[in-house]
Amino acid sequence: MDFKNVKILPWLIVGLAFGATALSFLDRQVLSVSIIRIKEDFPISDIEYGFINTGFLVSYAIMFTVGGILLDKYGSRLGLAISVGIWSFATALHSIANSAFHLGIYRFMLGLGEGGAFPGAIKAVVEWVPKRKQALANGIAIGGSALGAVVAPPLCVYLINIIGWRGIFVVTSIFGFIWVLAWLYITKKSKKIATTETAAKEKVKIDYKEIFLHKEVWVFICIRFLLDPIFYFFMFWIPKYLNEIRGVELERVGNLFWIPFLALGLSNILGGWISDAVYIKTSNLDFARKVVMGAAALLTLPAAFMKIAPSPEIVIMIMSIVFFAHGLWITNYITSISDMFGRKVTSSIIGFSGTAGAIAAFIINPVIGLIITKFSYDPMWLYAGTMYSVAFIGFIIFIPRIKMLKAYA
Repeated sequence: MDFKNVKILPWLIVGLAFGATALSFLDRQVLSVSIIRIKEDFPISDIEYGFINTGFLVSYAIMFTVGGILLDKYGSRLGLAISVGIWSFATALHSIANSAFHLGIYRFMLGLGEGGAFPGAIKAVVEWVPKRKQALANGIAIGGSALGAVVAPPLCVYLINIIGWRGIFVVTSIFGFIWVLAWLYITKKSKKIATTETAAKEKVKIDYKEIFLHKEVWVFICIRFLLDPIFYFFMFWIPKYLNEIRGVELERVGNLFWIPFLALGLSNILGGWISDAVYIKTSNLDFARKVVMGAAALLTLPAAFMKIAPSPEIVIMIMSIVFFAHGLWITNYITSISDMFGRKVTSSIIGFSGTAGAIAAFIINPVIGLIITKFSYDPMWLYAGTMYSVAFIGFIIFIPRIKMLKAYA
């Protein structure tokens, strides 16, 4: 079947990109749900479990950059297929683990594959979707991660009682291999839209020394370095905060914690839709991206007042608002990169910035523990509630106008 003249083709690609990011979050969360049962089969200390997770984070941070570079060189079709294939194989290997060392190795392999997920999803959008719809497409593509985060806990709990923890890893890996087959089939039988069909055949040569001469690249990198720790803080520390400070039982934490991720997924899509609608109406690309990012920055301000939230439900509500704001922000932040750097180097820059965010998370996580131990959570609430606004001000100062740079047009 030839999809060349089918208008729905770009959205099939976007839908598959959505599936890839959903699988990435699903596969990385299976271990956290299954670890209790795994410990019944062989001993794993808390220290060993920490090293297992670190193995994933290290390879993930490295491959965010390396994967982005490779995707810009070889394109999304081959790049995403290899990426999902690697992490699906790594997921399957978890099922034969018999020690913490085995899990550490397989977790490292998982990170090698998953590092290419988001750069690959955005690369697919840049290659296949017309400019006037790219913000919405990016929102859908990265919004899959929220679905994966929402679905993973109940799905794993359900499956673990039927097929055991080893079976869960086999089943989720099969999802990934099916995705690879679907991706390769659809992209092979299709031709790219006219705006990229010729360019896709060109040999792309990228001068990375030249890339780093653009101040805009450093702005995007610095923003991720400043803001990613906030997202990781909410992911890793809110359950502990609810349990230890607010007295919420762990089972109830699980019943509440999926709500912010749902808000994130909805706002990923909504943020892209609003931005594209503004762009279509005004033909002002800069205004369309920045108005949504500015609104998102304002929506994060309630986080600064988390201390006075009267109940755990209000804490979750504030967290949901912040996650909603993050979804609006990150969709337009990523789309701004493609707006300025086009198809040639977008994945590379997304990779550089993603690695910067992961490095910042490495640095700040032990610092967070020190701050909470010595003082309280209050400094972190203040940081979370103000830093998006600081980043936005810096963004409009150092990138006064979002437009395609001549070197990448």
